[in-house]
Amino acid sequence: MDWHQLKQWLTMASGLDMDALHVHAGVVCQIVVALVLRLRLSSLWPWAAVAAVAFGNEVYDFTYEVWPTREEQFFESVKDVWNTLLVPTLLMLLVRWMPGLFVAPSAADPGEAGADPGEPRE
Repeated sequence: MDWHQLKQWLTMASGLDMDALHVHAGVVCQIVVALVLRLRLSSLWPWAAVAAVAFGNEVYDFTYEVWPTREEQFFESVKDVWNTLLVPTLLMLLVRWMPGLFVAPSAADPGEAGADPGEPRE
């Protein structure tokens, strides 16, 4: 089974279209690389691994399939890279620049514990 057949099988087995698989694969790849390399999601390396896999996949697709209009095929590849990298990029940036979004409030912070999330903090 070659790479193209594996992707076709994943589409059929999951019930997801290829665009959704790109989104899922990007996030899963980022998390797996971070776990294997024991890096934080804020590190550039897991994101770079997703980017390398996404671009490698698109190079493969561009050479495996030849569409009647290469321009349309090129823009489809751009869309696939966008779908694959959007969530990992947002996740990396949020974890890096807004880490408080990913940490439970501590009991030592009286303004957080048991506070109504709809009320503004003082």
